[in-house]
Amino acid sequence: MTETEPTVFAPDEKQDYGDDPVAVRSTDHYTNEYVRGFVSKWDELIDWEARAKSEGRFFIDVLKARGKHSVLDVATGTGFHSIQLLKAGFDVTSADGSAEMLSMAFQNAADRGQVLKTVHADWRWLNKDVHGKFDAIICLGNSFTHLHEENDRRRALAEFYAALKHDGILILDQRNYDAILDDGFATKHKYYYCGEQISAEPEYVDDTLARFKYSFPDGSEYHLNMFPIRKDYTRGLLRDVGFQQIHSYGDFQEEGEEKSPDFFIHVAEKEYADE
Repeated sequence: MTETEPTVFAPDEKQDYGDDPVAVRSTDHYTNEYVRGFVSKWDELIDWEARAKSEGRFFIDVLKARGKHSVLDVATGTGFHSIQLLKAGFDVTSADGSAEMLSMAFQNAADRGQVLKTVHADWRWLNKDVHGKFDAIICLGNSFTHLHEENDRRRALAEFYAALKHDGILILDQRNYDAILDDGFATKHKYYYCGEQISAEPEYVDDTLARFKYSFPDGSEYHLNMFPIRKDYTRGLLRDVGFQQIHSYGDFQEEGEEKSPDFFIHVAEKEYADE
C-alpha cells in the first residue's frame, strides 16, 4: 500500500464492489462503502433508544472508574457514543473517516442540544489531523475490522497509542469473529444493531473476509466488506503496540458470563498494573 491518503468518493454514489465483490479486500475501500443512502439509514440499524438501554452506563463507568475526562471517539459514525459521553460530562472530540457520517453525527448532536467537535481523519494518519493528548480513545461499532491489511492495523493502533496520555486507555470492540469463523453466524441482537425488521448478516465469510449485507424494511440493501479478526489476535496486536493491561468483555459482561457473545470489548491500558 502506498504512503498516500485514500481517495474520497462522492457520498451520493452507489456502493461499487465491481464484478467480484468478495475480491474487494482493501482498507481504502471504506470511503466508498458509506454512501449517503446507507448513512441515512444507519440510525435505523442502531436504534439509539434500544442501544442506550442495552449497554447502560458501561463505557461511562469504565472511563469514570479510571478517572478519565478527555475522550477521542475515532469511529464516531452517526454520533451515538460521542453524544452519550458528552451528556455524561466528558470532553469529547469526534473523528471519523467518513465526512458523511460526521455530518450526520453533528446534526444528531444539535438535535439533542449538544455541539460536537468533529475532525475528518484517517486512523493511519490520525495525529496529523487530531492534535493533543487524550485520557481515552474509543473505537467502537466493529470499526477496527475495516482495516484489511496487517500493516494498517498495526499503524492505526500505533497512532492511537501515540494520541493517548502516558496513563491513557483505549476501548476497542469487535464482532465475535471466532464464533462466526468456527461455528457459523448467529446473533441475539440484544446489545448491538437493535433496529427492528432490519437484518445485518454475513453473506460470505472466509479467513480474510466477512461480507455483511444490511437489509432494510423498504427493500434497500447495502454491504460492508470487513476483515474477520479473532479475539486473541486483537489482544496480541494491542500488546505489541505497547499496551500493558488488556481486559476483554463479552457483550458488556465479564469474560465467561455471556456464552458466545455477539461482540468483544477490549479495554487496553498504557500503564503497568500496580504491584
